[in-house]
Amino acid sequence: MISLLSTLSDRRKLAKSIVIRNLDDEVAFKIRLRAARHGRSMEAEVREILRATAAGEPGSDFWERAAKLRGETKGRVQSLSEVLLRQGRDEP
Repeated sequence: MISLLSTLSDRRKLAKSIVIRNLDDEVAFKIRLRAARHGRSMEAEVREILRATAAGEPGSDFWERAAKLRGETKGRVQSLSEVLLRQGRDEP
């Protein structure tokens, strides 16, 4: 365990390239579209996806976002969704 941690802590020893085998055609197509939208190559897009995921991209953790929202809305008067829907339907 200690040798694993020391190996992981030495970033120079970590692989800097990966090969992804058997990538689903649909996944590859969606990554290519996403890359085009961002003006990047497919490889650069995958690097960005991995970087954002490893960094804990803001908004990626539902429970943290939910707790933050609960804190921000604490003490506010809240309406039930069915009441709001009914009011919307009843308006001319």
